[in-house]
Amino acid sequence: MLQEVKDLQNKAVSQLIQVIKENKKEFTFKAPTGSGKTFMMADFMNRVLLVQKDIIFIVSTLSKSNLAEQNYNSFKELSENRTFTEINPFLINSESSGEGSLYIPTDYNVYVLPRDLYKDKSKLKSEGTFLNFLQTMRDTLFSESKGKRIVLIKDECHIATSNLDELYDYFETVINFSATPKLSRKQNPDVEITNIEAESCNLIKKVELGNEETSLTEALDVFEKVQKDYVNELSVNPCFIIQISNKDKAEEELQNTIIPALNDVKHQDLKWVYITGEDKSCKTNDSGIQKLPVSKWKDYMKDKASTISVIIFKMVISEGWDIPRACMLYQIRDSKSKQLDEQVMGRVRRNPRLLDFEKLSDKAKLLACTAWIWGIIPEDKSATRQVKLYKDYGIEKEFRIKPTKLQNINDSKALDLENFVKNLKDDKVTHSSIFDLYKNINQSNNDIQLMCYQYSDSYEKWRLFTENLSNIKTTYNEYICDYEKTMFVCEDVSFPYNSCYIGTDDTLNLNDWIWCRKDSETDFSFDSYAEKRWAEELKDIRSSSIQEVKDLTSTKFLWGKNYPFNSEVKFEYYLDGIHSSYPDFVMKDKNGFIHIFEVKSVNVSNKIKLDEKEYKEKIKALENCYKECSKKTGHFFYLPILDNNIWKITRFIDGEKSIITLDELKKSFCRVNQ
Repeated sequence: MLQEVKDLQNKAVSQLIQVIKENKKEFTFKAPTGSGKTFMMADFMNRVLLVQKDIIFIVSTLSKSNLAEQNYNSFKELSENRTFTEINPFLINSESSGEGSLYIPTDYNVYVLPRDLYKDKSKLKSEGTFLNFLQTMRDTLFSESKGKRIVLIKDECHIATSNLDELYDYFETVINFSATPKLSRKQNPDVEITNIEAESCNLIKKVELGNEETSLTEALDVFEKVQKDYVNELSVNPCFIIQISNKDKAEEELQNTIIPALNDVKHQDLKWVYITGEDKSCKTNDSGIQKLPVSKWKDYMKDKASTISVIIFKMVISEGWDIPRACMLYQIRDSKSKQLDEQVMGRVRRNPRLLDFEKLSDKAKLLACTAWIWGIIPEDKSATRQVKLYKDYGIEKEFRIKPTKLQNINDSKALDLENFVKNLKDDKVTHSSIFDLYKNINQSNNDIQLMCYQYSDSYEKWRLFTENLSNIKTTYNEYICDYEKTMFVCEDVSFPYNSCYIGTDDTLNLNDWIWCRKDSETDFSFDSYAEKRWAEELKDIRSSSIQEVKDLTSTKFLWGKNYPFNSEVKFEYYLDGIHSSYPDFVMKDKNGFIHIFEVKSVNVSNKIKLDEKEYKEKIKALENCYKECSKKTGHFFYLPILDNNIWKITRFIDGEKSIITLDELKKSFCRVNQ
């Protein structure tokens, strides 16, 4: 899996661990469908249980689509494969019975509860089983009490849980998880992974919105062209989802629009399934799947080699059904529910080759990271600002930046792994369990894992490698951090023609830098107050120091924010894994030199909670990276850090480091450009 994906998920869980220390009872975690919410949920619970053994978790989840069972199976697998050793899950279900009544054991610490199992007239509620369980686990009045603190996690929290809400006082903390939390129920995100963040690291697919006038037949034409490439490049048979949003007109839409399009001579070979939510009403033209019980159809359709190319449904597949091979969605009519739209869009946004994405060709990567959607406008569209480079100025030709990458030890052949591991035999540490070895290698960075499986053509070699993992990591770290040997300069790039960002309160009016907004507005947002302040400084020097380009009527200056979305302006560095630095700003001065700025701040804010140790480690890693980058690329690199109201600027020119003030920086620009 991509290191950037791991970093994003780890950062989000770390933020959640921090915010739950605040003095309130309920918190909300928002992340797009397909971003690994179940994995992050397990990671969060595991981290808490590592230090607080007196806590148990109730994970309330949807009953439909077997989502509760899916979550339980995921938690169980992550526990058994030693990824998260502290969680011990149990699935509460109607089979949990003893002598005719429901029974919930008390020796687990994660209890997965299907939401609809606890409702009026259900055994779990009417017999008082669940209430008695909570009292036994929490209260100290009973001799058999466990004295536990109970945390409720609401998966898909946008769905109401009125019966569970009656038990609110039994829960010490409530944590909401959803791609679409309900703001009307005060589920305002405390921690959020945005769509842009997830797209930028290829965790989920980017969306190409189709023309509203495109007919279903025309959309199917696009699908069949993509389908061939999908099979050849990704070894995956993709699928096209058709959503009938108005269930009252489902049959009319099916007979008048959908079936005629599928029966068109161009598309009649496509195998399709119509899912209604009621087994007897489901239909298909695939004789193979007809032999299976309808209850097994969904499992069959999820397989990447499934023969089903088109899935039709009417508002029944939203949460809890993962189908990464789905790449296109066509909504027959507007659902009038943006929350539903976001959930449905999630069905086509999962990356089908996430685990081995690095091994794909460029063409395959583009396919794996693109979803085509007709008829839906994403819920957060209003918060996303689309930007593009100004036309007719030749900015992409004038603005050329040299990105850098690190050559990993596997590609360089710098280490004779066979002899290296052999020579470490005497230092071998014997582990008591193969599961501990597996856990350790599984938690290592991608390059170490790749080294392991390239070397290990037998169990004996795998064990030898994993038992010597600590020494191998030390050697790898020494190698990869020798940037003089491992860093190489890539082909020149410019900014992408199209990008976007999420609006914030830190805005600045700009109409003569490289970007223009597609809605013609001239206010641009920045990720932090420090970024906005630095943009003001660059704006202040633009006419005297920054190179300009002109057309017949106006002038644009060659500086701009480096929006990560679609950007190739990045520099790899090592910090417990290979990461990409997307610097915040790039400018070109009047003598043609490129200046690159990564803005930081040590000021405490409500938006950002700094871990001082992590912050210092990252600054040090960036300094080491930028020092060598400046030598190899000829660009000037800067780390401006805002401390209270003062800028402390670390500058790298041709590998030389200096600490300067803002005034000194501005004077140096004036000297260079005289």
